Amino acid sequence: MTRPSAAAEAANPDIVSRPDRTIVLVGMMGVGKTTIGKRLAHRLGMDFIDADAEIEKAAGYTIPEIFEKFGEAQFRDGERRVIARLLKDEPAHVMAAGGGAFNDPDTRATMKERAISVWLRADLDVLGKRVARRTNRPLLEGGEVEEKLAALMEARAPAYELAELHLNTSEGEPEDSVETLVQKLEAGGYMKVYACRT
Repeated sequence: MTRPSAAAEAANPDIVSRPDRTIVLVGMMGVGKTTIGKRLAHRLGMDFIDADAEIEKAAGYTIPEIFEKFGEAQFRDGERRVIARLLKDEPAHVMAAGGGAFNDPDTRATMKERAISVWLRADLDVLGKRVARRTNRPLLEGGEVEEKLAALMEARAPAYELAELHLNTSEGEPEDSVETLVQKLEAGGYMKVYACRT
């Protein structure tokens, strides 16, 4: 589909450009994948899918319950299958992936083939403040939150670095992050589809 003329865009502000592939937001817990993802989806006229919510729906258990009953390895196996299904079967959308999803080589390969990966990152002290508000983080149980976050960040950073786009969400409002990300998508040539905002 060809890009509408500048005059057409000016006459109809509801015309939006968006990628023709799913945008997958990856990164540590607390970086804002869900908050920014919902706003980005609205901005681009796309659906938003929370991968963790889909895993819970498929398993019939919450994420903490899955960890407790079956362990992390089985959780990762289910996560891998659910994300692969969503990327294969659902139209292009914005997905918030779990913090460890991108570290799985198979999941990362599927994302590379079918999606645009975006690493949302934030400073450790910012993450600590954000995740302190939540009690459903099984990987942070039983110890100092910032120490566990630092260890997870160090372990996961090499995989996150492989994402196509990077965005620091430490400062500003979620809307600022959305606008910056849209600019990065445009600059990277990812905007392919032009349609009316829904």
